[in-house]
Amino acid sequence: MIIRFGFVAMSTHVYNSSPSKTMTVKAFQSIPDKRLALRRVLRIAKENIAHTKRILYHAAHNGILFYRFSSRLIPLLGHEVLGDKDFIRALKEDFADIGKVVLDNKMRVGFHPDHFTVLNTPRKDVLRSSVKDLIRHVRMLQSMGLNQAYKCNIHIGGVYNDKKAAGERFVERFLRLDPRIQAYICLENDDKTFTAQETLDIAKSVGVPMVFDLHHHRCNNNGEAIEDLFPIIVESWTKEVFPPKIHVSSPKSESDIRSHADYVALDDIVPFLHVAKQYTKQLDIMIEAKQKDDALFRLVEDLAALPEVKKMDGGILEIT
Repeated sequence: MIIRFGFVAMSTHVYNSSPSKTMTVKAFQSIPDKRLALRRVLRIAKENIAHTKRILYHAAHNGILFYRFSSRLIPLLGHEVLGDKDFIRALKEDFADIGKVVLDNKMRVGFHPDHFTVLNTPRKDVLRSSVKDLIRHVRMLQSMGLNQAYKCNIHIGGVYNDKKAAGERFVERFLRLDPRIQAYICLENDDKTFTAQETLDIAKSVGVPMVFDLHHHRCNNNGEAIEDLFPIIVESWTKEVFPPKIHVSSPKSESDIRSHADYVALDDIVPFLHVAKQYTKQLDIMIEAKQKDDALFRLVEDLAALPEVKKMDGGILEIT
């Protein structure tokens, strides 16, 4: 099985390269001339995108072909203080530059909208803002020239005292979305509410692939075996361009098992890999450790020291 590893947003190896520099509402409103305030937002967004481009070059140079964009590329995006200014349109050329790097290097990229993007919320205002947020994320991918192979990954959402009704509400809301938005979405199990099995059932019902978060599954399950779940998760990706995708991380501590540690322990991934290789020839693994690309480099080296593993590139391994 060929494994490609990826990391999330920030790089610990590229100096001064945050793709998530922001601006508070208070700082925006403290600028008397709104035109100047909007220009500052645009300047910060351009800087974030430029840093993203640097990180992508760093990743590609080191044989890392899998990366998750920050959802905070544009400060205050979606906030009412920005009025009707269309920053995605204003940054179209900048986004196109990113897309060119992705396509030229045959990389897999995507977004993971923030936790407030919840389709099964009982609140109409939260639902409206969630749908708008998904549309904005898809528009950014489209501005990069990236099609539906490049996903926005979301969770089912909260339970709201009735998990069955909450799941049904998600399905109903999802199916109301524009099909062009639906095609960009994949679903992920979470660590508190919807288990991998429940997420997989919903993903199948709406016809989208599922991302398996191994850490979340350990925190939240009903005793389902990975050996039973994973073959069906793999099937959910059969119509997609890219192979199945999973997330890995280690618990921060025994008393804080849900938070992510700085690095990934071998015991938290190796047993799974031996299961996974029975069902897929390729697998993309997003590392959600706090040390970002440094955690990726360390994990690759740790795995490459195992007799059944061969290192093919900086972020690519083969396990037999």
